[in-house]
Amino acid sequence: MAITHHPNHPWKNMTDAEILKSAGLFEEDKIKGVEGFNLAAVMLLGSDSVIRSCSPAYVTDAILRKENLDRYDDRLMISTNLIESHDFLMGFIEKHTLDKFFLIGDQRVSVRSWIVRELVSNILIHREYSSAFPAKIVIEKNKIYTENWNRALKYGKIDPENFTPYPKNPIIARFFVNIGLSDQLGSGVRNLYKYTKIYSGQEPELIEGDVFKTIIPLNNPTTNSPTSMGEKTGELLTAAENEFLEKITPYFEDHEWINTLTASELSDKSVTSVKRYLKKLSDLKILEAHGNTKNRVYKLNPLKDKNQANIKNEHP
Repeated sequence: MAITHHPNHPWKNMTDAEILKSAGLFEEDKIKGVEGFNLAAVMLLGSDSVIRSCSPAYVTDAILRKENLDRYDDRLMISTNLIESHDFLMGFIEKHTLDKFFLIGDQRVSVRSWIVRELVSNILIHREYSSAFPAKIVIEKNKIYTENWNRALKYGKIDPENFTPYPKNPIIARFFVNIGLSDQLGSGVRNLYKYTKIYSGQEPELIEGDVFKTIIPLNNPTTNSPTSMGEKTGELLTAAENEFLEKITPYFEDHEWINTLTASELSDKSVTSVKRYLKKLSDLKILEAHGNTKNRVYKLNPLKDKNQANIKNEHP
């Protein structure tokens, strides 16, 4: 993972033992005069049984609560190592939230992926693992919120323009940066404010206390019309358009083209509605239209490079 993220990463030519020492996961206890793996190593890479023996209360509780508000609609309780937990949590949130597509410049970008990445990384990196308080990720109709026990230096809502980041678990944080699952310290807060504003038209809330809480609004409170982003515009698909796109996308795994009739059958929508959806998706360059009106077919436009650097170029 480190080499994929950084082709010339120093770990490339190291042995396993050298990597573990370089990452700060294997160290010497100066007082006792012994060497061994520390708690960060256990949490990052340990087996489930070793994690239970070292941190018996550790769990991350992912909950979907949209219809059944008293209990839950879906739930995933994760107590495996942080690398595997990252993948499980990413999958759970992506399963239960809309992937709204935006154009930033001439690029089609999945803003949700950036938000989810920051949420998951933050709740795994910046928490107090000695506490019995279970970390939570809760998805509701209008928001996602996270809670985890925290060693707070200040209390209250974080201002992205006036805050000083500090590492709560620096060894874990550096490991996540090295393998490409997180950015440098402090970037997560700025990214959440940036991408949440694009996704929902609202700002997130990050509230520091003994329990650190992050709240991400999911819905634009005004309209589903294009969202102003200064000189650029990220155009939000409506819920119906997103649903339509999700239903026809699997078809492209085995077929290069789709026509209006097939799209209508797959989505269970009228031909009139489908024509409108296809035109919108074509205008956004999510689909490519080919042929005249009568015989027109559509091809899925491959998702272009959506790394952070490209997005920053459009929004300095």
